[in-house]
Amino acid sequence: MTGRGTGALGREPWPYAVWALSRAWLLLCVSGVVTVPGPDVTVDVSVIYRGWYEVLRAGTYPLDDVTWQYPPGAALAMLAPALLPFWEYATAFFVLVLLCDALVLGLLLYAGRRPGARTAGAWVWIAGVPLLGPTVYARYDLMVTAVAVAALLAGVRRPRALGALTALGALLKGWPALLLVGVRKGRPTWAAWSSAALTAAGLAVSFALWMPGAFAFLTFQRDRGTEIESLGALVLHVARHFGWEGRVELRYGSLEFTGPGVGAVSGVALGLGVLALGWLVLWRLRARTFSVRTPAEAAFTAVLLFTVTSRVISPQYVVWLVGLAAVCLVFRGTVMGLPAALVLVAAGVTLLEFPVGFGHVVASDLWGLTLLFVRNGLLVAAALLAGVRLWRSTVPDGRGEEAAGPVRGGQPSRVAR
Repeated sequence: MTGRGTGALGREPWPYAVWALSRAWLLLCVSGVVTVPGPDVTVDVSVIYRGWYEVLRAGTYPLDDVTWQYPPGAALAMLAPALLPFWEYATAFFVLVLLCDALVLGLLLYAGRRPGARTAGAWVWIAGVPLLGPTVYARYDLMVTAVAVAALLAGVRRPRALGALTALGALLKGWPALLLVGVRKGRPTWAAWSSAALTAAGLAVSFALWMPGAFAFLTFQRDRGTEIESLGALVLHVARHFGWEGRVELRYGSLEFTGPGVGAVSGVALGLGVLALGWLVLWRLRARTFSVRTPAEAAFTAVLLFTVTSRVISPQYVVWLVGLAAVCLVFRGTVMGLPAALVLVAAGVTLLEFPVGFGHVVASDLWGLTLLFVRNGLLVAAALLAGVRLWRSTVPDGRGEEAAGPVRGGQPSRVAR
């Protein structure tokens, strides 16, 4: 399809109609009109976030609350419902998430109308968010994902904007720092990385001066254990069936395993995270061919790797991957089609795992184990496949030839370095 045809498709009403219907369902879920089986996912907003809101309004970060696991910029998300004072806190929060959701859709449709782009990315977002169920509207991760999507799309033409938005995202929830890994070498890297460093430094100082305790989260995050939905937790779930004496306890705001061997599992997860970082550094050093889509594909791969190696894989984390997959599929010729499809399937399984089947997960029964093995297996497969495809598309092969760039007219083309 030509760029003109793609633009015409982007102006059709169907994306907006499907988005509106699916988001209406999400709003009905979080407002209690429609009941989804399992625990109430809105408690985080109505109780935890609201409690942090009151503490932050008093002029300090939650210094004595170990469940505060977030960088200082998260305070902006917690305080944002004050912008809509005519609604109670939870309702205002859900409306703000809806607006961020709409912003992402608009950005993806706008980008899909450019020459050489397509609206497939917008459809990934339209489908992927409701697949996660009401949890996606009852956490602030969608807000962070909106910043990440904006950063990657702006970075196509403005590396400094990519850097500044990446810094903002990192101070909201850490992981957007990985967006910088795939910036084309040379001047774009210097522009994006320097912009990110300056913006991050300025914001960090501002947050530190704004209220005490801006970086208390670092200690709380360091002490976290193995959350029951993580990849490493699968070992402990299986061990329970063979007489392991560990327990599931609420710690640091999530359900974690405690007992003999948990420290070793957490250590292995940290080691895998280090290996993932080492692979990304090696890829960065070896990569030679950078196309317009490489920053998005590298960011998608990096976040996948760090998600599957994390000690915590909360359901809302998958919205990060849905957003980055959507950006990848904006670009024609992307190599991330299959990993993106695996992430979408994983999103649907995540809804079955939490909240629908969460009691089974906590009990480590057969259904709970099946859901975790399938969901985490899909994410691992997506991460490995994305890594292989990113490497093959950017790193010279063993004969000293450079990887091919975007396909145009059936032939691989060279791209700027």
